[in-house]
Amino acid sequence: MEWHFFVYPAIILLPALIFATIYSKRSGRDRLPPGPPGWPVFGHMFNLGGTPHRTIAELEPKYGPVVWLKLGSINTMAVLTAKAASEFFKNHDLSFADRAIVETMTAHGYHYGSLALAPYGSRWRVLRRICTVEMFVGKRINETGGIRRKCVDDMLSWIEKDGNGNVIPVGRYVFLASFNMLGNLMMSRDLVDPESEKGMEFYEAMKRLMEWSGRPNVSDLFPWIRWIDLQGLKRRANRDMGIAMGIASGFVKERIQQRKNGEGKEDFLDVLLEFEGCKGDSEKLTETEIIIFILVSVSWIKN
Repeated sequence: MEWHFFVYPAIILLPALIFATIYSKRSGRDRLPPGPPGWPVFGHMFNLGGTPHRTIAELEPKYGPVVWLKLGSINTMAVLTAKAASEFFKNHDLSFADRAIVETMTAHGYHYGSLALAPYGSRWRVLRRICTVEMFVGKRINETGGIRRKCVDDMLSWIEKDGNGNVIPVGRYVFLASFNMLGNLMMSRDLVDPESEKGMEFYEAMKRLMEWSGRPNVSDLFPWIRWIDLQGLKRRANRDMGIAMGIASGFVKERIQQRKNGEGKEDFLDVLLEFEGCKGDSEKLTETEIIIFILVSVSWIKN
């Protein structure tokens, strides 16, 4: 892990962190699972090494199948055996249904439109039903053969055009082709073109968003200092999310107008628009939620 992202902010805030630790509540500690001793203030942040998953797995023989850790001020419980995991997620699934959300993923309410991050509830069930019934089904995937061929042909033409003695960034073109493939599946259109300024702006904004979300963020370990945004990651995420949402909003508004003119495409975006309605209706999606759903789906490629 890139610990240097934490060291300098931690040094600056050390007095405040020590003060908060001294006066923090410690009631109920005896009822917690066992775990190794940690550092004051920072907990086990600096004990995990470069491969945290292996370090934590090695704790099981000494501390048992459930281990209690503290990452900064965040209490963390690691479940280390299949039997313990089955007990938690089969018999107590509702208590552990929600995910931990990094601060950058809350930009513009992005996490509410993500099937992976949204809080469990009626809205999450609507998103799951849309995906399982309309997106991840064999019939719809089998109908996309022509689209996949078109996107691959476009990628080959980009490479051929750029191959006049130059070093060809094959990975970039594969990513762009995958980007357009999902765009055609969802909205019957290419999302990016290497020669399109707007398309590349959308691509670059989404690429930066995934970069900010993957950076270690001190605000995720000490939530009470989120308002400071020491590393500026939330500010950058808000900026790039705003750019991406603005462009995706144009796609959605264009389709809404087409539907009014009787020119619907009967693709996945039309399916999402069928769910559009007032926010108070748990069976409907707002326009903003549809836009975020599109961005979430596109971001799967980068992940």
